[in-house]
Amino acid sequence: MSLRSRAAGAALALAVPFALAAVPADAAPVPEADPFVWTDLTPTYTATADYQYEPFAVTDGYARTDTCDRTSRGGAGYHYVKDASVGSLDPADPAGLLYETDVDGGRALVGVEWIVRAVSGGTPPTLFGQSFEGPTTVPGVKGSVYTLRAWIWKDNPSGLFALGNPTVTCP
Repeated sequence: MSLRSRAAGAALALAVPFALAAVPADAAPVPEADPFVWTDLTPTYTATADYQYEPFAVTDGYARTDTCDRTSRGGAGYHYVKDASVGSLDPADPAGLLYETDVDGGRALVGVEWIVRAVSGGTPPTLFGQSFEGPTTVPGVKGSVYTLRAWIWKDNPSGLFALGNPTVTCP
């Protein structure tokens, strides 16, 4: 065994206990999404990348709201909804965009949301192997809906598809 491989092994042996110690003992495990879901989300990234500049979202038909939404599970931010996309299960056509206030007072894109109208006695749809939440309400959308959020533009310690993001703040 070479000196280099022994040094690498020793470094790894020292790093593992420190990495494990960084996770609080009482931390609840975050359910992980299928690792291949990131491939499935590629069309979503592509379709929403321009909306990191918030005026482009408004120009493309997303209606801006001025109510910052908080849930018991964390922030959801400001919902921007495109009525023509409500009901879409296309990864490249989310009906909602989620923004938070950035350090300059503007809006920063943090996630996307698929919104489907709830039908009495219906079952929630699924996308990316995830069941939609609801029925619930979404600012800017009339009636009860099912929603699925994906926190693709800001990390969410509660999980990629969690309803709320504890790192998203409302002013």
